[in-house]
Amino acid sequence: MAREMMFYFDKTEDILDISVDKPKKAISTEVMDDFFVRRDVKSKKIVGFTILNFEKWFRSKRDERSIPLSAEFRLVS
Repeated sequence: MAREMMFYFDKTEDILDISVDKPKKAISTEVMDDFFVRRDVKSKKIVGFTILNFEKWFRSKRDERSIPLSAEFRLVS
């Protein structure tokens, strides 16, 4: 089953939020400074992540924009 990634950037708060499928109730855990992984309350599967101070983080890292996730991508037609 294809799953969509939903992106939302709150420029005022400088927060990038990415969800797998529609956002759902989840538990957030900070895994590194300002980087949170969200897990489904029941299944404990990762359903998204949030980066606080995103623009600051993105601009300061130059060529080193690494996050602690592994992913597999496929084009869905």
